[in-house]
Amino acid sequence: MKFSVSVTVLIVFILIQGCSASRHAKSSPSMKTGKRPTEELPATGKVSPTGKLIPPRSINTKNTDPVSVVDFAETLIGTKYKYGSAIKENGFDCSGFVTYVFNHFNILVPRVSKDFTNAGTPVPLNKSRTGDLILFTGTDTTGWIVGHMGFITENNNGKVRFIHASSGKSIGVIISELSNYYATRLVKVIRVFDE
Repeated sequence: MKFSVSVTVLIVFILIQGCSASRHAKSSPSMKTGKRPTEELPATGKVSPTGKLIPPRSINTKNTDPVSVVDFAETLIGTKYKYGSAIKENGFDCSGFVTYVFNHFNILVPRVSKDFTNAGTPVPLNKSRTGDLILFTGTDTTGWIVGHMGFITENNNGKVRFIHASSGKSIGVIISELSNYYATRLVKVIRVFDE
């Protein structure tokens, strides 16, 4: 009897804590103000706009030249899109493409795009350069959760282009300009290569 009461109390405590965490997530500053959380996302593990802890990620690029990485990425242009794949022969999703490129240089990276949220060092878009990673929301822009990504190929006086695996019409690996469509989904740019 005493054991079942203890278990019941423990379950009630867990449920109350879970509800409390949900309320906290719904009342994050970005949700109240409607502002994009770009400045609120920390470079090290803290709470995301949804209230979930996103751990910091350290990526050891082993003094690899970012231009070499982008040059290799460009050899993959035309590879078809395939959700959940990091295998060239099958096609890539966005993070699968990034993973494949980094793995070519023996650089270990997270496999899922949202796990790049706290990787590297955030840099302003206008200071971005070849090899920086550009992070976007997925198609749902209400939560500002990273759901798409690519490598910046160039920043020519603020005209940014990036290479990514695009799911639009099953296009695959392409280079895109930072159009209004992508600019409205931009979460941040991160630098993972040594300065």
